[in-house]
Amino acid sequence: MKEINGVKLEFTSKSANEGFARAAVAVFASQLDPTLDELNDIKTAVSEAVTNCIVHAYPDEIGKILVRAKLFSDNSVEIVVRDWGLGIPDVDAAREPMFTTGGEERSGMGFTIMESFMDRLRVRSAAGKGTTVTMRRTISVRAARK
Repeated sequence: MKEINGVKLEFTSKSANEGFARAAVAVFASQLDPTLDELNDIKTAVSEAVTNCIVHAYPDEIGKILVRAKLFSDNSVEIVVRDWGLGIPDVDAAREPMFTTGGEERSGMGFTIMESFMDRLRVRSAAGKGTTVTMRRTISVRAARK
């Protein structure tokens, strides 16, 4: 499949930027003409990934977050969310529902939510070096566009 468009955003790990990232990726992905449900799924997954960076990667400091989105000829979108924060010592444990390092106010469902709304989810992390989350979603081709 061929990449047809791409965008890169870089911003600080301030909570106000979660909404920015969510909206920016949604507007970019709208080029694939997703349904409202598909667009909401993408927005939710991006929100979860960026919030993880803000809360877990940089709990005591403001750091850098990078979001890349690419559109492909097979009508799919790939979204990469990267930080250079604390990293995840045990990715398998972190992907388990209800696992959290963020205290009792956190649900521990971030990766589970991302996984449920996207077709593919890959998490790479190294302690002290940061985390990269790669998500992919194929957008249905509507009858009017076939």
